[in-house]
Amino acid sequence: MSRQQWVNDLFKTVDAKDTEGFCGYLTEDARFKFSNAEEVSGRSNIKEAVGGFFSSISALRHNITDIVEQGDKLVCRGEVTYTRKDSGQVTFPFMNFFRLKGGQVAEYQIYVDASRLYA
Repeated sequence: MSRQQWVNDLFKTVDAKDTEGFCGYLTEDARFKFSNAEEVSGRSNIKEAVGGFFSSISALRHNITDIVEQGDKLVCRGEVTYTRKDSGQVTFPFMNFFRLKGGQVAEYQIYVDASRLYA
């Protein structure tokens, strides 16, 4: 599978708010950080954190514009549109950093200013 297809599949899982599927991309001891939230470690803790986030919004949709890979590092950027519980939508630019290990994500950092998401 190409790296482009891997990224597309990962974000398709995220956009479906499929917590189980998302966690299937992670190593057991993965580290995850969303924006300015505290870093979360371990697949089960990440599952809980991501599930909580997914339940706080109605939907999300990513548009990936760039993917750069170097060794075990992968960076992608684009725009993400969140649909709030009140049906309002907000769109933000984002950049994600991944460190891969054995084909899975060992480190996942999301750079986005989502401060208007809950405004």
